[in-house]
Amino acid sequence: MNNRQLFLQHVAQTSDAPLALEIVKAEGMYMWDAGGKKYLDLIAGISVCNVGHCHPAVVKAIQEQAQTYMHLLVYGEFVQSPQVAYAKYLADHLPASLNSVYFTNSGSEAVEGAMKLAKRHTGRTGIIAFRNSYHGSTQGSLSIMGDEYWRNAYRPLLPDVLHLHHNSMEVIEQITERTACVIAETVQAEAGVWAPSREWMQALRQRCTETGTLLILDEIQCGLGRNGTLWAFEQYGIVPDVLLLGKALGGGMPLGAFIADREVMWGLTHQPVLGHITTFGGHPVACAAGLAGMKALVEENLVAGVAAKEQLFLALLQHERIRAVRSKGLMLAVELDDFASNKKVIDYCIANGLITDWFLFAPQCLRMVPPLIITEEEIREACRIILAGLDTL
Repeated sequence: MNNRQLFLQHVAQTSDAPLALEIVKAEGMYMWDAGGKKYLDLIAGISVCNVGHCHPAVVKAIQEQAQTYMHLLVYGEFVQSPQVAYAKYLADHLPASLNSVYFTNSGSEAVEGAMKLAKRHTGRTGIIAFRNSYHGSTQGSLSIMGDEYWRNAYRPLLPDVLHLHHNSMEVIEQITERTACVIAETVQAEAGVWAPSREWMQALRQRCTETGTLLILDEIQCGLGRNGTLWAFEQYGIVPDVLLLGKALGGGMPLGAFIADREVMWGLTHQPVLGHITTFGGHPVACAAGLAGMKALVEENLVAGVAAKEQLFLALLQHERIRAVRSKGLMLAVELDDFASNKKVIDYCIANGLITDWFLFAPQCLRMVPPLIITEEEIREACRIILAGLDTL
């Protein structure tokens, strides 16, 4: 049996039609399959590889840390220099109130930890989330996912969760003194790239402050430069009480985090002790890789080029079959008539060496979240292939 057959037989599947490309190498903006075919990557592992695949600094950090030590003990008991260094670097690039980092294995686990933290800190149980939001696939994060199709098969889920309309002022008055937290994606990704208004975000922040509710912003997909600033919340003139990170946080390695003020985070240390615990969260190799990746992002000034690259995409993506293009930095959704049309274009792109995809809550939209290192020439080539695919409709 070949690898594809073994993959289908022994690796648990999440759909009945996986892409099943056998990728044997990835570097920078490109992937290569087992037959030697080269693909330009517009997905970046779904916003994971912000500095590109196998960035030399990230690879070097992984090699050096793996030779020093790997797993030692459950999270939080030993002083591990990769964790300390990365937490300090993150804090140095965040507002002063976001100074305590809890590293996890994934974004979903960061969501889980943040929900527990909110309940522990406030003594409340109510959670407000938003329709068409995506926060992960564990049962807690599934409970706050904003789409019944994905939730319904796994009920009963967490109680006392209220799903409201995103970017609606009617939401604000429903935040009360019994609300533990409001959790929102700073920019809704799986809905097809919907950015809220500055006025709504500021009203959300003000109401949470007035009621003692923790505002949790999920930047797992949109953080670390994706939207044109290091943190998406910077564009709204607010600071969350808790920030959720993942995906690009590990530089390609599995890593997530929830970040808050130390006084808030301290609640997890008592009543009960070990209020949140993980064996592998903040793995030293993942933290070393993540730190190297974030340093590359900052020192190579990749965020500064995001806006111009976004505008080039918008200028080139002109076609009669495109209903709309929504963007926030290098997170773009190209809306077509329906999923069938979108899938035809996606398949055409893959056949012609371009990796793209669709969105969970917007299957009619073609997804583009390329590594931030993408060049003007590569943007033009990607758009050429997409437009050619649109011509086949």
